Amino acid sequence: MLNVDKISEETYYAFISQADLGNFMQYPSWAKVKTEWTSDLLGWFTPDNKLAGCGLILYRKMPCLNRYLAYCPRGPLIDWQSPNLREWFEPLVAYLRSKQVFSIKIDPPVVQAKWSAPTIKTFLGQAREQGSKGKVLRDLPPDEDYTTVQQVQQQLRQMGWRKQRGDTGFAATQPQYVYRLPLEGRSLEEVFAGFHTNWRRNVKKAERLGVKVRVGTEQDLPAFYELLKVTSERDHFKVRSFSYFSNLYRSLKAEAADRIALYLAEDEEELLAATLAVHSNAHSWYLYGASSNVKREKAPNHAIQWRMIQDAYQLKAYTYDFRGISPTLDESDPLFGLLRFKLGFGGEACEMISAWDYPLQPLLYRAFQLYLKRR
Repeated sequence: MLNVDKISEETYYAFISQADLGNFMQYPSWAKVKTEWTSDLLGWFTPDNKLAGCGLILYRKMPCLNRYLAYCPRGPLIDWQSPNLREWFEPLVAYLRSKQVFSIKIDPPVVQAKWSAPTIKTFLGQAREQGSKGKVLRDLPPDEDYTTVQQVQQQLRQMGWRKQRGDTGFAATQPQYVYRLPLEGRSLEEVFAGFHTNWRRNVKKAERLGVKVRVGTEQDLPAFYELLKVTSERDHFKVRSFSYFSNLYRSLKAEAADRIALYLAEDEEELLAATLAVHSNAHSWYLYGASSNVKREKAPNHAIQWRMIQDAYQLKAYTYDFRGISPTLDESDPLFGLLRFKLGFGGEACEMISAWDYPLQPLLYRAFQLYLKRR
């Protein structure tokens, strides 16, 4: 039987930096970003005391109660192909029970299906003739459907874990559907050739019209934030405080120089677009993006994405991750625009196995679920 216990930051970092499924949200720096949570760095040990897995656990205290929600974002980093996941989860549950946890939430870094850009585009072409109202990715047979992942989910259910479902793909704590651009084994020329014709044209057009993309510093964060507020007003979403982004940048940059980068697309020193990208474990993520309401015809968003993809390639990333999308294939749905933009860069839509909850105190868990619905 495996054993779970707290480990030092140095031991944890040495292990996760070599983990295939390592994610920036499982690094110690992410705990420093989540200032409203407390945290533990946990390790799974074999009977001969060899470290076999790790996980960053965040704790959120319930109002007025000495009870906590435990959350492991895009983790834990264990052997998800194990035929006996119970030996990994029983010691985790026992440890968290001793920490006054009433419910555990995990976001396993496990992909269950993939749809390539050509497959999606072919379906959309047919749907324009037959109608795409209400269609979603699961209405389209995936290019890859991992049957072994069904065994993972079956094991979780047998242990008492509950899968969280959402209609849009955004209901889980982390997106159930993400969009990724594979880079491994391809030249940059091949990656660029995989873009839609109009996307390649826009990248070249931005360059021809004088759009310059540069990597910024912490001093550029206020400009990024002001542009993000413009974007939030236009696209109707809430934006975090500036202190959050400042802490995010400083915490990740302190851990590793290439963990986070700020990009700015400018035209004669006028900021047109800005993004934050993160990198770890041969994987680069597009984390946040902002764009101006002016000079959109100069395609700064295409230019800045192409620069980030090139830099990810130089960092030897296997994957460039655009992060969340909605599974909708209904072109009349406002959420479809996000997929349309990312689809133009080639790549593939991936379905994760979603978030899972393990209620340690069912009554308190149900009360918490009702609180979330009413909030």
